[in-house]
Amino acid sequence: MSEEPTSGENNEAMDISDIDASFSSGIAAFEAKNFKQSLQFLGPLAEGGDAESQHRCAIMYQNGLGVVANDDKAVEYMRAAAEQGHPVAQHGLGFMYMEGECVDKNAQEAVKWFTKAGEQGLVGSLTTLAMMYQEGNGVERNLEEAKRLYKLAGFEDMQF
Repeated sequence: MSEEPTSGENNEAMDISDIDASFSSGIAAFEAKNFKQSLQFLGPLAEGGDAESQHRCAIMYQNGLGVVANDDKAVEYMRAAAEQGHPVAQHGLGFMYMEGECVDKNAQEAVKWFTKAGEQGLVGSLTTLAMMYQEGNGVERNLEEAKRLYKLAGFEDMQF
């Protein structure tokens, strides 16, 4: 007589470890530039709301890495991660708006997202925001604000 498998035991713990394994495998595949495999692991996690998975999937869809490029999916995932407070996704969304990649160019939206990422200490966003204030791109030109932001980013005594 064979024993029937018991169901319901440790299913939740298994699910969590499966998610962790998928995330780890997806990140490892991404870093190894095996984007198709990365998307297989991270895609379901991105759909489930994981900000880091959404950010990585956005990059793959934006650049056609392991998948056919899809601007709409790239923006959808980048925005979802950015709205959850993921600073690199906020920077990425700001860059999309600044350059008009995957979305219509919109300097004011770019400033909004670079500001959010900069408030979390992302140096690249602070520097880009400083340049936007220096040039009056998307904001009123303000050299004092540009200097303040450059200083926050680690650049001392910027001369204009």
